[in-house]
Amino acid sequence: MKKLTLILLCLFVSGFCFSTNAQQKPTSQKSFKLPKLKGKFRKANLIEINKLDDTIKLDIRYATANNFVGQAVYSEARAFLQKPAAESLVKVHRKLKNQGLGLVVFDGYRPWSVTKMFWEVTPEDKRMFVANPEKGSRHNRGCAVDLSLFNLKTGELLEMPSDFDEFSKRAHVNYDGATDEQKKNREILRSAMEAENFAVYEVEWWHFDHNDWREYPILDIQFSEVKSK
Repeated sequence: MKKLTLILLCLFVSGFCFSTNAQQKPTSQKSFKLPKLKGKFRKANLIEINKLDDTIKLDIRYATANNFVGQAVYSEARAFLQKPAAESLVKVHRKLKNQGLGLVVFDGYRPWSVTKMFWEVTPEDKRMFVANPEKGSRHNRGCAVDLSLFNLKTGELLEMPSDFDEFSKRAHVNYDGATDEQKKNREILRSAMEAENFAVYEVEWWHFDHNDWREYPILDIQFSEVKSK
C-alpha cells in the first residue's frame, strides 16, 4: 500500500511539473512579422505620461513579475502615449481630483514585439484578452492605456470587479456579479475616460483606447529609444 501511494505521488508531481512547463512555453509557433499598414499616418510623438503630470501614479506591472506572464517584460517602469492621448489622460486625472481620486497607470505604449510574445504564451481560449500580432495592438500605436483609480488621501487603489489582467468574466465591463462598490468604481473610471475621448474595451474594464488610434502606425521601438519631451 505504501509503495502504491508513493508511485501515485510521483505521477502526480510529474504531471504537475509538465503542466506548469507547458504553460510557460509558447502555444503557437507561427512566425509573425511587424504589420505593414497602408495609408497615411501621423508622425509618432510619444510622451512620457508622468512628465506631463507627475501626480499620476505609475504601477507598471510588465516591469515586474506581477503580471499574467509571471516575469518582467519591460526593462524600465515607464509609460508613454501619443501626445493627444497623453493630454486627454491628464485632463481625466485632474477632473477626478475633484472627487478625491486619481489615475494609476498599469501600461501605455507597448512595443509590438511584446504583443507578439503575449500572444504566443497565451492559451487559445484566453486570447480574447490579448491582441493578435498579425493586426497589432492599439497599445502598439501608443493610443491605449491600462489603468485604474486610487484614493488621493490614502494612496490605495479603489476596489474593482477584478484585478488587472485577470482573464475571467469578472474583467468584462458588463459583469454583473460585482459588489455595488466595485460597480460604482468601474463606472466612475469609465465615465471619466469616455468624457475625454477614450473608449473602453468590452472585456477589460481597465483598457481604454483613445479615439484617434487609427491615425498612428504600429511601432516596435523600445522605451530606451523613445525621445520623449
